[in-house]
Amino acid sequence: METEEITKLVVLCGSAVLAGIVNSVAGGGTLLTFPAFVWTLADSVKANATSTMVLFPGSLAAVWGYRRELKEQKKWIVPLLIPSLVGGFLGTWLVLQNERAFEKLVPWLILLASALFLSQPLISRLTGIGQAHQQPSRGLFISIIFFQFLVALYGGYFGAGIGILMLSSLALMGIGDIHQMNALKSLLASAINAMSVLLFIANGKVDWKYAFPTIIAAIIGGFVGASVARKLEKNLVRYSVIAIGFSLAAYYFARS
Repeated sequence: METEEITKLVVLCGSAVLAGIVNSVAGGGTLLTFPAFVWTLADSVKANATSTMVLFPGSLAAVWGYRRELKEQKKWIVPLLIPSLVGGFLGTWLVLQNERAFEKLVPWLILLASALFLSQPLISRLTGIGQAHQQPSRGLFISIIFFQFLVALYGGYFGAGIGILMLSSLALMGIGDIHQMNALKSLLASAINAMSVLLFIANGKVDWKYAFPTIIAAIIGGFVGASVARKLEKNLVRYSVIAIGFSLAAYYFARS
């Protein structure tokens, strides 16, 4: 194996391990794996596809880990799952329909994702994440369903930051248990990513040569993150991801 190829694998696997760790602690793994794949593949759409594939098993593992909490919120699963599947499919389809537009939007997408992570504490306070609320009215419920479709549309297109958006809307539904909210969020994120993965694979956009080793690296990172999460300062991890995100956005703006 050539030195350049080894370097690429080291960078990709390193980013995947870190992504698995930060996803376990604070979220934002896409902001680490996506740029690494852009650097390696020199193709933003293939980078997006392969990054989504790499982090997908981790979201499935989270759903399995939250299976007990999911049972407590069965009534919300179907109403939120349908717009998640439809939005995720359409978002990914839009990427495939106009790949040049996606490449031009990359700096803005990274900037948006970074801003979402920066705003997370404010969003949490405004929506009362983790606090019990009254059950939503019919009008609010319909609004939440539509908002979930928009989140899924964005998630299918790029994906970084959808967890923050979903937790915000779930908080308005009267769910007071943060673990139950995370359970629903993990299931919906998996549904969105499943649509993306299926479309990307069907269109040959996943680079399997790099996907297989980085999937293993991301899983290892997830296990490490889960085991040391209590010892890590969550805000330090989150702000590190934010700093990386804004730096990457500035780099892509300058390059374009």
